[in-house]
Amino acid sequence: MTLEPTPPELSPLDRQNVVALDTPRPSPARRILNEAIQTIALALVLFLIINSVSARIRVDGSSMEPSFQDGDYVIVNKLAYRSGELDHGDVIVFPFPLNREEDFIKRIIGLPGDTLSIVRGDVFLNGTRINEEYLLSDSRGDFEEILVPQGTVFVMGDNRNDSSDSRVWGPLSIEEIIGKAVYRYWPFENIGAIEHPDITVNVYQLDRLQAAR
Repeated sequence: MTLEPTPPELSPLDRQNVVALDTPRPSPARRILNEAIQTIALALVLFLIINSVSARIRVDGSSMEPSFQDGDYVIVNKLAYRSGELDHGDVIVFPFPLNREEDFIKRIIGLPGDTLSIVRGDVFLNGTRINEEYLLSDSRGDFEEILVPQGTVFVMGDNRNDSSDSRVWGPLSIEEIIGKAVYRYWPFENIGAIEHPDITVNVYQLDRLQAAR
């Protein structure tokens, strides 16, 4: 009687190939559907991550001219003050205290513990007139000296004659701040990082620095 030859033992790689050949391949339509689902899931995860650390706002109105124009689009860093500190001159975004459905963009002028007053349009911080080269025009009016309470900041718009700000509705709670405006991405000609000037360089110090040059 003739014995049948014993088939050679398959190597692990050969066994994988056999399994792969025996496994039915998904149809082209199913592959496209799977790829679409994976792409959508990845996009959703990225969207949630980006939204957790930043926000995008559209500037509405003229209260921050000339620094920001009506219709500008700005990226807001929500984590800016978790790793850093508030500073004079920072541009921040927050819900309007009198209507939380609206977001406002303003500049921090006074920090907790500062004294602040306005005399004939000039802002005095802790008794010293500050340098505000970003203003649209000379502002009008006076504001009686106040002590900025702990846990709050005093904010104003750069267009002082057309801005609803802390002069009207008082200091803003720090807890209300959404984040720091860091980048303008529209209009195209104004794309770039947003400057936050050091306004505590008062006009007298500035005059001396310029004279020294």
